[in-house]
Amino acid sequence: MPYDPSLPPPEVNILLLGDEEVGKSTFLSRLSLGIRPRDDDLPPYSLPILRDSDQPFTFNISLYNRAYTLAFSDTASPTSYTLLRPDFIVLCYDISRRSTLESLRTRWLPIVNSHFNYDEALPVMVLGLKRDKRREWTDEEKSNGGRGESIMPQEGLGIATEMLCDRYAECSAITGDLCKEVLEDVARTCARTTTENGAKSQGASCVVM
Repeated sequence: MPYDPSLPPPEVNILLLGDEEVGKSTFLSRLSLGIRPRDDDLPPYSLPILRDSDQPFTFNISLYNRAYTLAFSDTASPTSYTLLRPDFIVLCYDISRRSTLESLRTRWLPIVNSHFNYDEALPVMVLGLKRDKRREWTDEEKSNGGRGESIMPQEGLGIATEMLCDRYAECSAITGDLCKEVLEDVARTCARTTTENGAKSQGASCVVM
């Protein structure tokens, strides 16, 4: 259908899932600064405080010469998140805490599969937050055949692929590292949800540098 600028922009509902304290609220605060920060808006950012009672948080963007409204909710939504019908789900974990990544597999993915199975084309992204807190594994951890507490990019991407998620990305909302790239990737995926073919892709793509 041809784009009609006289019509209200399509609204895309996005749900952020993940354990407590993984950084979802900080990410949403960062998002409120916009997809493209001003030239003088340099990291570290002064992030606004958002109130959970104001969810969903809505942001208007322009992409591919079209206007869109993105509506973000997370697990603190005033409406139980299990009752929402998102167009896009983002599974969030804390890069510095291994347990939060494992929780995506054992807790949050089953919730997605049971509560949000109304659309086989529903895109799902895995997003690693608090990238600035990643620490290299020690020699002792490596020599024992183990892994450190921090998740390395290739490991996060591998888990996202195993979970059959569509995208994988990382960022730090506090420092701004990769936030612009992640937010643009989120926006592109949201834009594709409004097309006839939807946003589902073949395998997990990756936004990590």
